[in-house]
Amino acid sequence: MKIKYTGPRPHITHHGITFKDGKDDKYVYLTIAIQILQAIDKDFSDQKSYIYDASTKRLDDETMISILLSYENSLEEDVKKERVSYERKLDEEIEVVKMKENLNEDEKKTWINNLEIMREYRIQRAVNKIFYMHTIKEIAKIIRREKIQEIDTPFFEKFWHVLRTVHGELLSGKSPINSELKVEKDADSNMIARLKIAIF
Repeated sequence: MKIKYTGPRPHITHHGITFKDGKDDKYVYLTIAIQILQAIDKDFSDQKSYIYDASTKRLDDETMISILLSYENSLEEDVKKERVSYERKLDEEIEVVKMKENLNEDEKKTWINNLEIMREYRIQRAVNKIFYMHTIKEIAKIIRREKIQEIDTPFFEKFWHVLRTVHGELLSGKSPINSELKVEKDADSNMIARLKIAIF
């Protein structure tokens, strides 16, 4: 079980392999998500808001996995199951290509070869996303448990992405929680991303 940066989402056909701009590997958001998770996991009896400390150090891959395992004992088993499910999906893609009637045998062979070349790359991207989504779910659990009303971070793309994913997670499930994500200025006129949780 490992995490590591791979790259953007590939687009794979019989014409070749290209990469989609703006479809980053979830690995690039994982450090921020885990830092937020750790920072909000405390007693919020007095203050129900959290402001991200921009001086927080980057985490290495082993540390990130260790932190997540401390929150979710079954994480390793869950990741394995989700990985196997994704690998089956990749196998099914190959079967679909084999059945395409509009392609000749050489085109099918090229497409399948391209899929095989990118298989491990895509699996690692999927594993990174699995870790990221488990982190987001843990953040949402703590928000519910501690009745956190606000999370503020610097207004950068990666922070915005993480807060947007948390916002989506809060809206999903059996007990949705309303939240609002917006850009504001703090007391020093710095741009911040602010997630306000409305239900508490």
